[in-house]
Amino acid sequence: PPAPALVEELARRGTRVREDEAARAIGAEIAYYQAHLHEARDAAALADLRARCTAVLRDALPAHARDVDDLQGALLGALRFRPYPEVPGVLRAWRARGLRLVVVSNWDVSLHEVLDATGLRPLVDGAIASAEEGVAKPDPALFARGLALAGVAAGEAIPVGDAPDADVAGALAA
Repeated sequence: PPAPALVEELARRGTRVREDEAARAIGAEIAYYQAHLHEARDAAALADLRARCTAVLRDALPAHARDVDDLQGALLGALRFRPYPEVPGVLRAWRARGLRLVVVSNWDVSLHEVLDATGLRPLVDGAIASAEEGVAKPDPALFARGLALAGVAAGEAIPVGDAPDADVAGALAA
């Protein structure tokens, strides 16, 4: 959860906020990010999106917390991604069975960095961020790109996801 991490990051910068205040602010930032993530197709666009997300966060924080030094660093530091504990072992087992594994995600261009940081990148054969492709799940075109990257036909693929509307509907459409 990013709210406790945001409280921690802001405290490191000398500003105290309550967890509920951090939760409201990070909630506003997340909503903005989700509405605009597909604009971050390259490094420059990602930097611009992060600056805008930081402004949204700043505006949503209590007045006493808006002038924090390096608020963007606090925001990025609060976004701590880690896989569920079983994921690396499951991916290794699937690869040992000869399966090709491709991540197809509604994410900005930083998807590859996040996969690196979490240690998952060496466990998959490729990754496709919706921002890079210009289409988002459930658009079947994103799934088709994933199938091509995996080198398999749709009938040979087993999609795994957590969002019925985006993942199941998109996979079925592809």
